[in-house]
Amino acid sequence: MAGEKILLIDDNRFFLQILQDAFSQSGFVVVTANDGASAVQAFQEHQPDAVISDLVMPGKGGVSTCLEISSLAGDRDPVLVLLTSMFKGAPHEHESAEMGAKIHIPKSTPPLDIVIIVEQLLERKRYRIP
Repeated sequence: MAGEKILLIDDNRFFLQILQDAFSQSGFVVVTANDGASAVQAFQEHQPDAVISDLVMPGKGGVSTCLEISSLAGDRDPVLVLLTSMFKGAPHEHESAEMGAKIHIPKSTPPLDIVIIVEQLLERKRYRIP
């Protein structure tokens, strides 16, 4: 995934740094934001290939952020992922976007597993595999 751009959004700076390190070490260009409003601005500036957002954040939460980014993206259709501590278990993919994203991943998922999931989603998108 060398050079693909990802926007990571989380108000927890420690968790954000862990994710940033994992994606950087895997060859991604990483852009970060600590809240929904700055995430929308970062999305417009950097046009990332994928966006991972925390679900619960002060101010504009992950759902509102993902919905606004999706609207702004138009046909670009970036991979949108919501991270949540609200459920445990395996990551879940929905047929259509729920709460702004098709993919919901528990925050308890190891960072390298999150990287692998995003790499697979980007690969699938590249080849238009449903």
